[in-house]
This record gives sequence, C-alpha cells and structure tokens, in this order.
Amino acid sequence: MTNEKNNIKNLTLAALCLAIAMLLPFLTAQIQTIGNMLCPMHIPVLLCAYICGWKWAAMVGFMAPILRYFAFGMPPLMPIGWGMAFEMLAYGLVAGILYSMLPKKTVNIYVSLIISMIAGRIVWGIARMVIAGVTKTQFTWQLFVGGAFLEAIPGIILHIILIPIIVVALRKAKLIE
Repeated sequence: MTNEKNNIKNLTLAALCLAIAMLLPFLTAQIQTIGNMLCPMHIPVLLCAYICGWKWAAMVGFMAPILRYFAFGMPPLMPIGWGMAFEMLAYGLVAGILYSMLPKKTVNIYVSLIISMIAGRIVWGIARMVIAGVTKTQFTWQLFVGGAFLEAIPGIILHIILIPIIVVALRKAKLIE
C-alpha cells in the first residue's frame, strides 16, 4: 500500500477510534456502580495504537476527553479531563511504540498493553499533581493509588482480556499486520 493510501486509511481508522471513544462512555454509564471503573474511553485509544500506530493513537488519546467535554460536557476539563488527556496520550504512545518494536507474538500484545497502562497511570498522576499545584488543590499519594489503580481494577481487567482478543482477531483476519 502506498504511503498516501496508508495515511488515509490510518486517518479514517483513527477518526473511527476517536468517535468510539466519544460514544462508548454512554454505554457503560448505564451500569451505575462500575460504569466509570471500566475506563471505556481507553479501549479505542489502545486499539488505535495496535491498528494505526503510536502517532495516531497518541493524538486520539489526547483529543478524546477534550473533545468529549466540548461535545457533551463530560468529563469536566479540570482536573479530570486534562489528566485523562495526558494519560491516554501516554497509552497510545507507549502501546504503539512497543507494539511496533517487539516481535509480533501474542505475548507481546500483553507486554505492550501492561507497560502502557502502567506508564499512562504514572503520567496521569504527574498531570494531576501539576494540576493540583496550579489550582492549589490537594492530590495525595492515596488519591493517586485509589484513582490510578484501585478504582480502575474492573477497567484494567477488561482491557487485559478484551484488547488482546481483538488485536489477535484483527491479525488473523489480516486486517492489521
């Protein structure tokens, strides 16, 4: 495939991932107790990293919470939306880079996914600390651990199960390399 056709394909698929990231939270919001814990916006960003590559996924990750705020008023930009923007940028960036560098074995989908999820949560914590410093609010170690890991356990489990299954299925169908 020529470079121009590949760029058009990636642009289209990245736009689709962005649209899914904008709409998926409406589905999980129906499950009041764990809807937000499923981290629905992260799924299309992570998939974009495996389908389109790190550049596209980083852009989708950064733009999704900001565009969703302007379109639907959620998540609130301060402090949640900006923290999520940097977190999901890191997801797309790290997952895409690792996936492109590692041999295309199924185990490496898990490796890149888990490392990107850890990196994204660390970036989220740093972003939230900076935001807390600017807004003169508190962001403690307990808030970091609770927000990045404890409250996100259902989402972490969902991502570790769902993302590799989808990526392997797309590879078997020869829709991605």
